[in-house]
Amino acid sequence: MLSVRIARCGLIAIDPRLRPKACTFVGSTHRRLLVSMAEQHVRERNAAWDACDTLQGEVRDAKTNVTSSIISKVGRSLHRLPNHPLSIIKEDVHRHLCTMGDFQLIDALSPVVSTHQNFDSLLIPPDHSSRSPIDTYYINSERVLRTHTSAHQLDTIRAGGSSFLVAGDVYRRDEIDGTHYPVFHQMEGVRLFTADQVRAGLAADGVLSAQDADVFAAAAQTATSQAAHTDAATAWVERQLKRTLESLAAELFGLEDDADRQARIRWVDTYFPFTHPSWEMEVLFRGEWLEVLGCGVMRQEIVDAATAGAGGGGEVPERRLGWAFGLGLERLAMVLFGVPDIRLFWSEDERFLSQFDGNAARRPVFRPFSTYPPCHKDVTFWVPPGFAENSLCEVVRSAAGDLAERVECIDSFKHPATGRESQCYRITYRSMDRSVSNDEINEVQAVVRDAIQHELGAELR
Repeated sequence: MLSVRIARCGLIAIDPRLRPKACTFVGSTHRRLLVSMAEQHVRERNAAWDACDTLQGEVRDAKTNVTSSIISKVGRSLHRLPNHPLSIIKEDVHRHLCTMGDFQLIDALSPVVSTHQNFDSLLIPPDHSSRSPIDTYYINSERVLRTHTSAHQLDTIRAGGSSFLVAGDVYRRDEIDGTHYPVFHQMEGVRLFTADQVRAGLAADGVLSAQDADVFAAAAQTATSQAAHTDAATAWVERQLKRTLESLAAELFGLEDDADRQARIRWVDTYFPFTHPSWEMEVLFRGEWLEVLGCGVMRQEIVDAATAGAGGGGEVPERRLGWAFGLGLERLAMVLFGVPDIRLFWSEDERFLSQFDGNAARRPVFRPFSTYPPCHKDVTFWVPPGFAENSLCEVVRSAAGDLAERVECIDSFKHPATGRESQCYRITYRSMDRSVSNDEINEVQAVVRDAIQHELGAELR
């Protein structure tokens, strides 16, 4: 770190006649240092990769951007650990939905999927921002760590699934704060209906008409229906979806009756590439409207592509239509258990884990077992071309791991003459289970500063 120390102290104390050579020495030494750091990161990543059973046989290429800190989380499967808060929420959701139908639970699928599964099969456009390496962890140019459990919809339907839940760990390059983490857990729900089931449902609701003899009759797409369905068919699937999810919300949030549901549940129109119409469900909880999940009527192109491969044997499959939803287990667990920081779900401290019991008659409320002081460090740099805050967060995570509590931009400046933009970020470091010293954090911050220069191509100020 000699060159770093010299650079920080400046060259003023050096004889002016020696400064050119000293500058050359500092520059070349610093470049060698940064190259050495990059090589060390690659070695650490490769070692973690080789030790990870899930990644055995996967090929690395120029698009690989998975770090050793992320690889260390693959295979942890928090949602399958007995009495873990995420597992408790998963089982609560499954248990309740099974009172409304036979939902198969699938929760042990590999998080490594193809780009086709993760994007193409869900009609996500080629230029969608979610495909960017800034947002997604690429194993290689054709394989990713899934960004949502929806990546398994097509294969599960092709395997014969018509009413199922998929739970698992998902991965996204994201900001750093108390509610975001690069690995979290989702639960996906899908239910399909045959045309006969839809017509029977319309008849039971007293709204079956002659136009619904073919529920797949082509029509113009509107804000409330798809071109592949009759309006009545789409509306019926919508009713089944909302009834199911309102019942689930009532169970999870303790809503007492229909009047309570109407007062505390609202539906917000939204857009997803894979459903139409689409909604977010919000629940009024402790005085705040909370976004609980996203859902919608499945795009018929997706259902048709999946059912076309179902069954086998050369038979022409029966067309179906259906709904899908997705929810975040951490989001629900943080609200329902009162967990204040998403990093706690990864804790192996018994003071945390012992507070939760899946067989308890009442849902426990998290009791803080320790509070350690934060350590704040600021870093300022000229913003390089193509800079994304997610990339800065990835640099911080790689250096600090779970010591990083928050990264936030606290100041920005645009040079009036050059037009260059400078930003100042405050990094908050705090351990969940011990005190950290200023010297320890200074060492981490030094690594972060050097990585900002080398990996992001930024010029420190």
